[in-house]
Amino acid sequence: MAKADPHRVKLSQLRALVAIADTGSFSEAALQMDLSQSAVSHAIATLEDELGVILLSRSRHGAVLTPVGQQITEEARLVLQSLQNLCHQADLAKGLQSGEVRLAAFRSVATHILPEVIRQFREQYPHIPIAIDEKFHYDMVEDAVRQGHADVGFTYLPTKPDFESWELLRDRYLVLLPPAADPAPNPFTWDDLAAYPLILTHNDDGDRQYLERLLRRHGQALTPAYSIREDSTILGMVKRGLGATIMACLAAEPIPPHLRVAELPIPLERTIGVIVLKDALLPPPVYAFLDRLKTVWPLCAPSGFPDSQEAGPGDPLAGESMPQ
Repeated sequence: MAKADPHRVKLSQLRALVAIADTGSFSEAALQMDLSQSAVSHAIATLEDELGVILLSRSRHGAVLTPVGQQITEEARLVLQSLQNLCHQADLAKGLQSGEVRLAAFRSVATHILPEVIRQFREQYPHIPIAIDEKFHYDMVEDAVRQGHADVGFTYLPTKPDFESWELLRDRYLVLLPPAADPAPNPFTWDDLAAYPLILTHNDDGDRQYLERLLRRHGQALTPAYSIREDSTILGMVKRGLGATIMACLAAEPIPPHLRVAELPIPLERTIGVIVLKDALLPPPVYAFLDRLKTVWPLCAPSGFPDSQEAGPGDPLAGESMPQ
């Protein structure tokens, strides 16, 4: 039997095969493709002749893929998806000669996540400007996207139903203790934490509110001795022995040398996500930026926090499950 010739296989035949696999019948596939049933039958018959195998078992109950038909259908889906990606890239190129990408994010995202994504995006699209609006509260990020002041936002998940969102990373909370502190006991308890003056961000800070909400689920409340606006100031105060803090890993980076690190008695984390307004007609540069974000971030995402109780080199993003 002659070998199948890929140059003779038509995309219309592959579309018909996938449509039948999805609908379970020739007639439903014909309706989906806006073709006559005879045209769909002819496409499958000629495809089977070209490949030299039976792809579908036909009966009065419908059409069922044969084992080899299942394998070929999966390959056909990949071919059609590649074609869709090709057209998507061409459409992007048509609209990528001008425009702007507007981002809204809180500080730790703007500091640790966006720079590499922006660098690679600018290498590919040097004429497209990127504007970053830093916010101190995730509600302000969401408002900026909702009101059309930003195309893409970085916030905490879960978020409101008027956004399309996906998870970017999970960032666990740690206790940071002064350098002179004894090694933190394992397990670290709430009583151990209460031995230190607590230094936190202001109570109007989004991360402070998010952390307090997580703790309330476990019957815990925070009573800070100091409320400070900037994370860097908090870290400086802990370094000088003025107290301890609870801070998300990403916000704490870079952790000052020699601070003692302890795990919370209950593992807690914040889930950082990307949002766009649902059903928004985004310009091509924004889609291109999102594609770059999805490509770059998994390659750059930190993989864990050092196990030692003294901060050292390395990245701190090993996450546990978010409490429900």
